[in-house]
Amino acid sequence: MSLTDKNDMARTHEGRTVMITGGSSGLGALFARALAAAGARVVVAARRVDRLESLVEEIRSNGGEALAVPLDVRDEASVVAAFDMAEAHFGLVDTVIANAGVNSSGMAVDLPIEDFDAIQSVNCRGVFLTVREGGKRLLASDGMAQRGRIVVLASVGGLNALHGLVAYCASKASAVMLARAFAKEWVKAGISVNALCPGYMLTDINEEWFESASGKRMIERLPRSRLMPADAILPNVLHLTSDAAAYVTGSVIAIDDAQML
Repeated sequence: MSLTDKNDMARTHEGRTVMITGGSSGLGALFARALAAAGARVVVAARRVDRLESLVEEIRSNGGEALAVPLDVRDEASVVAAFDMAEAHFGLVDTVIANAGVNSSGMAVDLPIEDFDAIQSVNCRGVFLTVREGGKRLLASDGMAQRGRIVVLASVGGLNALHGLVAYCASKASAVMLARAFAKEWVKAGISVNALCPGYMLTDINEEWFESASGKRMIERLPRSRLMPADAILPNVLHLTSDAAAYVTGSVIAIDDAQML
């Protein structure tokens, strides 16, 4: 489907420049395609630049505007450089999706402290550095702060303890509170900051496990005995990154198909 087709998705994001961390695959790539289709200039950022370039080529071939920038969210200098490159190409980044995240499962007593630290460095420190840099530039802009839209991709694991995911849950709880704290700090400036907390979704990362016997048993135990598709959260992402979200900030939105009931 061409981005230039008049029957495509409404161009609700015309004039917006969106930075998406963790944009090389999975949800990040999904968001990039949808936002480009909605008219946004899309900056996809991640460590795997080769995959970013392939995504950018796809978006451009469909009539969209996109840019790939290398980014390690754990590194402050890398975060600053990524925003610098985005601004040099498209101008001020007014919309940020802090999507980069990692996980490592296992019981707490068996979890190496190096794994715990690695998860916090991306899911907590990385969110802080990304959101802070985006907000700092919006605050310094000439009257553009009220266009600011920031979405933190957290998880229902940030609201509920999930078995065997102690480090991940701790990091996502931190991400939720970071979103709320940034929202409170910047509320007078008009920047909207919100957290999305998806439940279990089928993605290219977990598809193999959910096809296993253990994965299938877990799906059967869910209230609706199904996983959500990855695009189940797209309507919320599109809303929270649009002009229509001017009155939504500090919200923590769980989208989990009743999985946590």
